[in-house]
Amino acid sequence: MSRKSASKKPPRTRPDKPVRTSEVGGGNAAARGEVRLGVQRVTVDEDNDGQRVDNFLLAQLRGVPKSIIYRIIRKGEVRVNKGRVKPDTRVNTGDQVRIPPITRKEKPEQVAPGSRVQGVMEAAVVFENDQMLVVNKPSGIAVHGGSGLSFGLIEVLRSARPSAKFLELVHRLDRDTSGLVMVAKKRSALRFLQDELRQKRIRKHYHALVAGDWPASIDRVDVPLLRYEMPNGERRVRVDDSGKASLTTFRCLERFAGYSLVEASPITGRTHQIRVHSAWAGHPIAGDDKYMDDVSLKAFRSIGGQRLMLHARALEFTLPVTGESMRLEAPYDDAFNDVLRKLSGRLKGSDQ
Repeated sequence: MSRKSASKKPPRTRPDKPVRTSEVGGGNAAARGEVRLGVQRVTVDEDNDGQRVDNFLLAQLRGVPKSIIYRIIRKGEVRVNKGRVKPDTRVNTGDQVRIPPITRKEKPEQVAPGSRVQGVMEAAVVFENDQMLVVNKPSGIAVHGGSGLSFGLIEVLRSARPSAKFLELVHRLDRDTSGLVMVAKKRSALRFLQDELRQKRIRKHYHALVAGDWPASIDRVDVPLLRYEMPNGERRVRVDDSGKASLTTFRCLERFAGYSLVEASPITGRTHQIRVHSAWAGHPIAGDDKYMDDVSLKAFRSIGGQRLMLHARALEFTLPVTGESMRLEAPYDDAFNDVLRKLSGRLKGSDQ
């Protein structure tokens, strides 16, 4: 296939001409909540260089089913530099991609994050360069919308930065877990950082307040974890021999009366890994309403504990492009600090 010379111009999307509803049966489409898009010609930019054309189209045509995307490729309606392509064809910087007319579902109007929550999230950014940013996510905010939530961290950042062309989560945190989350500002950075995660070259260190006196003899937990759903559809995880191999290392940082502050470093990245490994060791994380027994949870609430006491404290990683080694740390929030202050005033082994 012929290729045009590489160009560093920003990507642009240009429809051949506006598509009138009368020309495409737009009245019926509108009644079905659909939008008809005309022919588009998109110039591939540096950030999408080397991407498979099917993945390129999935990003360009958000909301269009995969089956339709693969069908228009198979029928030869997608052209790169006027030539037919296969799903695994790679696009290069400067390529011209023709996308045929297509109908997609109209997205329902979303509730926009307010200026206050946008300000909170912007203030939580602890590091940023041209490739990425890192946010100290507050407890109680999901990383993305869905499951009844209008928006999460990524939607708030996109609303606060309307001129940003690309913002994507590199990894996730549970809604009730606070701490460091990486967000890519370029697709190349996203690919680099996710590959670093797969290769286990990014180290994450969490701080957790757990029930009981954490024994020095437990410095690692490596039991397999299996995801399952409760009858109500809630996602849970349990230790199960048929589950996926999982490993977390632990180190006790401080002991209080009835609780211990530990550092937990997940070597694998399973759902709820630290929470389930801690509970399996006999020391569930304080405030964990999924894996802590009711009596222990009530006792934690009685001392003023209101949140899950799990915080993504530190990240060690290599910056995309520059290769510079980084270590970032995020402070605890007020609720986490308040609990630690209360516990520090109680003598170890005392009931007072």
